[in-house]
Amino acid sequence: MENIVNLTDSAISKVKEIIASENDQNKGLRLAVVGGGCSGFSYKMDFDFEKEKDNIFSFEGFKVFIDPKSSIYLKGIILDFKDGLNGKGFTFDNPNAKNTCGCGESFTI
Repeated sequence: MENIVNLTDSAISKVKEIIASENDQNKGLRLAVVGGGCSGFSYKMDFDFEKEKDNIFSFEGFKVFIDPKSSIYLKGIILDFKDGLNGKGFTFDNPNAKNTCGCGESFTI
């Protein structure tokens, strides 16, 4: 199955760093979309265990879990990690979003 989401090298590196610091190699990165935020939908990231019906993708030693409903909204998304003076942490580039808010953490379809 083709990946629903793509992670940049920077995002992969940061996720691996966080997983190593949490000392729980059994968890993976869960990406989801939830209702709310100033534009209607918000992105959610967490470390979690695999759940039934998850779409599962492997990235260099860790897994990404996406529930079927969120998969619809996340298809084609690129997760990046920005660092530095103007860095904002994890960012989402969603080709499906018609509008995004100024914070970049919520969107409309």
